[in-house]
Amino acid sequence: MDRADAGGRADKRKLYELLWETPGTPRRGPRPTLTLADIARAGVAIADADGLAAVTMQRVAESLDVTKMALYRYVPGKAELVALMIETAIGEPPAPPPGAGWREQLDHWARQIYDRFRRHPWSIPATVGPRLPGPNEMGWLERATAALTGTGLRGAELLDVAVLLLGHARGLAQQDAATPADAPGQHREAAFTVLLRGREEHFPAVTAAVRSAAAHNAPDQAFDFGLARILDGIALLVERRKRS
Repeated sequence: MDRADAGGRADKRKLYELLWETPGTPRRGPRPTLTLADIARAGVAIADADGLAAVTMQRVAESLDVTKMALYRYVPGKAELVALMIETAIGEPPAPPPGAGWREQLDHWARQIYDRFRRHPWSIPATVGPRLPGPNEMGWLERATAALTGTGLRGAELLDVAVLLLGHARGLAQQDAATPADAPGQHREAAFTVLLRGREEHFPAVTAAVRSAAAHNAPDQAFDFGLARILDGIALLVERRKRS
């Protein structure tokens, strides 16, 4: 078992140092041959290929051609390693489109974070629950709240908008990760059709919706539809603030 934690909890002080402070050169011991970025990228590669459960200190050490004990000189355990991996996988937030208003900025923001989650499905469960975010994650929050500056929304509302958009992106990415990639909407409708067969009278509204979607060959647009409705609601709130 990796030694930062038998229970999966990180050393908070060490985690803060790893994420937020510039690493210094150890005064004792062999000269460092790795960087935290090297280690995080190695962990990301393993998680992308085989899932987060496959990431162990031993396997990461082997991929870097060092011993497990040598790896502990840099990262005390898996919990801290995963935090570094999240920072690497999520990366820095992209710049907003030039000249874009708040709605276009948030639309772009949500699509970009959705893409990061889809590229790294293991990061979806890894970013749920109380934990210490790193500078990159804080940068994403900064970008979302900055987009709404001047709209009249209050501080808590600015943060709530970011959380709402993040939840939508993460939820749909999680659904995508559990669905065959070739035609997610068709697989969903096929599954519904099987479940509804012979039970149409108990679920008439769902049956009608599934049949209509199949008849019109409607693609799965859950992310686009949900994002547009969220932004519509925010637009109404912004307009209400302007009137008041």
